[in-house]
Amino acid sequence: MFVDPGEDPRTDGGFEGERAVLTGYLRDQRLTLELKCSGLDAAALARRSVEPSNLSLLGLVRHMAGVEQKWFRQVLAGQAAPRHYRSDGDPDGDFNGAVPDPEVVAEAWTTWRAEVAFAERFTAEAPDLSVTGTVGQEPMQLREVLVHVIEEYARHNGHADFLRERIDGRVGQ
Repeated sequence: MFVDPGEDPRTDGGFEGERAVLTGYLRDQRLTLELKCSGLDAAALARRSVEPSNLSLLGLVRHMAGVEQKWFRQVLAGQAAPRHYRSDGDPDGDFNGAVPDPEVVAEAWTTWRAEVAFAERFTAEAPDLSVTGTVGQEPMQLREVLVHVIEEYARHNGHADFLRERIDGRVGQ
């Protein structure tokens, strides 16, 4: 087991109501990413999967900071903040810039945690899940964003499983 069941901070469902279900499963997906990265140094976190891929655990943390920022801060809250790690010149900067430097790792976790905190506050303060932002010209409700971000974490946590197994053989949940 990757984590002893008695020490696993994630829930096993049991949520009541739409908001609690969506935020509960999202919280568990976020915790899964943290668990997959736990106990690794900068070199291990920045280790690439296989050529030619630039995929790494650190890249996933940076990428998910950008995902949180885009959907909650930009789309739903309407804030015009420049994207973390990405630019027109380097649209894959979240992965390309994931280098084995402890300062880069610390900054990535700080950024990710700040975006998660913003998303959690925004969601908790929203009067209901029909709060709407826009993607291009299309409206998108908070409930849809929550489902989309859960899906994004679930997909990338699958990648994190393989990356972690390649690093030190740890597998599981």
